[in-house]
Parts: sequence; C-alpha cells; structure tokens
Amino acid sequence: MSRMKFGAFLAPHHPIGENPTLQFRSDLDFVADLDRLGFDEFWCGEHHSTGWEMIASPEMFLAAAGERTARIKLGTGVVSLPYHHPFLVAQNMVQLDHMTNGRAIFGSGPGALPSDAYTMGFDPMTLRDRQDEAIGVIRRLLRGEERFSHDSEWFTLREAKLHLLPLQEDMPFAVASMISPSGMTLAGKYGTGVISIGSMSEAGLQALPTQWSFAEDAAALHGNAVDRKNWRVVMSWHIAETREQARAEAKNGLLRWHNEYTVGTLMRPGLQAFDNPDQAVDETAFADGASSVIGTPDDLIAKIREMIELTGGFGTVIGFAHDWANRAATSRSWDLVARYVIPEINGMLDAYRESRQFVVENREVFERARDAIMDKIMSNDKAAAALKLGSDAKPAMSAHYAPDLNKGTGD
Repeated sequence: MSRMKFGAFLAPHHPIGENPTLQFRSDLDFVADLDRLGFDEFWCGEHHSTGWEMIASPEMFLAAAGERTARIKLGTGVVSLPYHHPFLVAQNMVQLDHMTNGRAIFGSGPGALPSDAYTMGFDPMTLRDRQDEAIGVIRRLLRGEERFSHDSEWFTLREAKLHLLPLQEDMPFAVASMISPSGMTLAGKYGTGVISIGSMSEAGLQALPTQWSFAEDAAALHGNAVDRKNWRVVMSWHIAETREQARAEAKNGLLRWHNEYTVGTLMRPGLQAFDNPDQAVDETAFADGASSVIGTPDDLIAKIREMIELTGGFGTVIGFAHDWANRAATSRSWDLVARYVIPEINGMLDAYRESRQFVVENREVFERARDAIMDKIMSNDKAAAALKLGSDAKPAMSAHYAPDLNKGTGD
C-alpha cells in the first residue's frame, strides 16, 4: 500500500442553538485549517431535515471552500442521487471541478435521512436502485461519451451530452457504504472508490472485514477492478495531550450529540441514551468493540493500525468532524493529528530515528571531529590560553563538536 492519506468528513452534526450563518463561516474556516495542516481530503454531505445537519448543497459549500484553500481535495459526501436529475448532478460536478482547479471528488449515496425522502415524497425502497441507475448515466456524461438517450420512471434524457467536461481527465468517484453490501457492490459494479461511513458504529466495525469482498465480487462480475487505495474508512476521535484532558473536553458534547441527536432525533435502533458524560466516554471510546478514540495521539495511532489489520488495508483515514468539544479544543485535536499521528502512521519519522540511533551507537567514529578541533586550538598559543582560562565556564549552548574544556588543558 502507498502512504495513508488523511481527511475529514463534515456531515455536519451541529447542535441546535448557534447562529447558522456563523456556523457556515466556522465550517469554512475548518476546511482552511485542514488545508494548512496538510490533510488530503475534505468531505461534506447533503441533508434537508433534522436541524443538526445543515448543509443542503455540498457543491455550493465546496465551491466556497475552494476559494479558501489551495491543495486539499474536496469531496461531496454525498450527493443524494435519487433527489436530483442526473444531468444536473453531472453539470454541477463539472462546474465544481473547474472552480476548484481540478480538486473535486464525486461522492454519491441514496440519501441518509428517511425524513428527507418522506418530505420529497420518495419511497425509501426505490432509492438504492435509483442511485445505481444515476451513477451509470453520470459516468457516461462525465466521460464525454457520444450523445445518448435514457428513459426512466423518474427521469428522461434526450440526446444528452455535456458541453463542458471536468478539468480532471478522470474525476475520482466514490460511493457511500454503511453496513449493507449495497454501497460496496455499486463500487465494484462501476469500479469506483468507497467511503465507509458505517465504520463509526460497533456493528459497522464488525462488518468491515467482509465489506471489501462485496466490492471485489461485483467488480469481477462486471469486468472491473477495485483498489484498496481508493477505500476511505471514517473514524471518530477527539485528541488531546492526555486522556484525562481529552475526556474532560469531549464528554459533555458527546453526551449531547448521542442523547439529543443519535438517540433523540434519529432514534437509531438498538441505541440507548447515556446517563451521564463519563458513561458516554467510557462506552464510546473504551468499551469492548468501541469505534471511537478519545485520548492521545498514541491512542489514535494504535486504533488506526488496528483498523488496517481488521480491514486488510485501505487508503484514507477520514475523521468524522463533530462538536463534542469547543472550537479551541477541536482545532487543537486536528492539529495534534497532523503533527503526530499522520507522520507516525506514514513512517515519516523512521529515518530521523534511525539517524539519531546511528549517531548514538557510533560515538567513537565522531570523536575524530572533536580531536580535530582540539588540535587546531592547541596549535595556537592564544587559543590554548583562552581555552585554559575558560575551562570552568559552561557555555549556554554547545556547538555540535564543542571540545571538552577540561580535556587537554593540563588540569
């Protein structure tokens, strides 16, 4: 596998109560910080209800983020395809790719919130099949194929062809995958990447070892290939200098997120409200099968390595962005990941450590450099005298090859 990439997924999950206009600005600042810290990807979603998930158009948000960033890739995580005419989705992604100078990633899904589908009058039983149909059409459009028509029960194309293609010759595609095999199967059918969102739950973690086989089986069936480097696994964390600090910073926000949103609003089956903040942390990050990390950079490093072992390997770690902690602590958490976790996972410090150990273990080899300095000093009467006078002094900072002032002076 090539080096592990790192990114963030902003659903977003923001507690109700803050000025929405300022929240959008804060989220854009967050993307700019990730770009500055060297993260590879940023993803945001499409939602239309619940109050907590406020981005309705990922394309619009990412276009604004593109103006504030320089290198980070910007992914729709996701466009809910059954809600839109595929031709317009393709057009929007082309424009986004040009506006971000070729940094767009097209991520699609069937629509995550049943309340969204209900509001727009869609039968949830049709959504995954419609996503499948739309992906096939959109891929043809973005590849610039010759004009074609398509008749469907929910959209129609007449001699369709885009008059502008993406800036990227082959725009990256990804499909969202939860616990069911449908997302992975679509990835294999069309040879796309995957963003595994279900990995944030215990059930999702248990499903991960078999998930990739669904993509491989579907790829073989349709004559395609899938590559683990295009598999993105979403993880949730809050990182601080100590576990105690991470716990103190995250526990109240985590309790609110779980009780008010995941249980109280989404009413996820099998989940119960936590009784107190400490229980929230213990069961989220420290229970058997826990899917989140609340702790130090070392804790997250260990968890990522565990996930690599569990899955058999993937290409990108995607951190789930949340408001468990306040903005200052959240910003510091992502900073710690960039400073300590990313370089450790990717072996960026291995050569440093080897070089240091080489110097430690071969001190005798470098004594000659010290001897050379002493030889030049002792061959000059004034320098030797000055050295003797200063033999009891302790310099504030020694040079790399500073001589021992008590050696060779006659003392």
